Amino acid sequence: MTLTVRPAIAADRPALWAMLEPVIRAGETYAYPTDWSEEAAMAHWLSPAHSVFVAADETPLGTYYLKANQAGNGDHVCNAGFVTAPAARGRGVARAMLAHALDEARRQGFAAMQFNCVVATNTRAIAIWQDHGFETVGRLPGAFRHPVEGTVDALVMYRHL
Repeated sequence: MTLTVRPAIAADRPALWAMLEPVIRAGETYAYPTDWSEEAAMAHWLSPAHSVFVAADETPLGTYYLKANQAGNGDHVCNAGFVTAPAARGRGVARAMLAHALDEARRQGFAAMQFNCVVATNTRAIAIWQDHGFETVGRLPGAFRHPVEGTVDALVMYRHL
């Protein structure tokens, strides 16, 4: 698979929603409302505060956004959100997007990257983040209501760039 990671464009919107909707509806990995409308979800993902990217071969297979984690004196640390199309999971798309995001974060002048709410049951993501040098710096007991597992912990993961 030849994968390219590039900035999202307006024409990607239907593909972005096709990737985001199943993740939002499942409610297993993001603390987003599971009944979010397409309009609300896309307004969030494509926020002017986000740099949004698409990983694609012939078609979009994943997307991520990059943004400052905090304003003001915390804006040197970035945050990112990643979604891989269900059909593309296990094919290295998330790893490629993370490698790109780390480079892009450096290019944008960030000093570190932080994930604020990594659901503890999302073991695939945790393994990818750890493989790329992220450490768990905090554990938030019962901070996420998983629709299948019940109340589970959320992790704060961090790495210097």
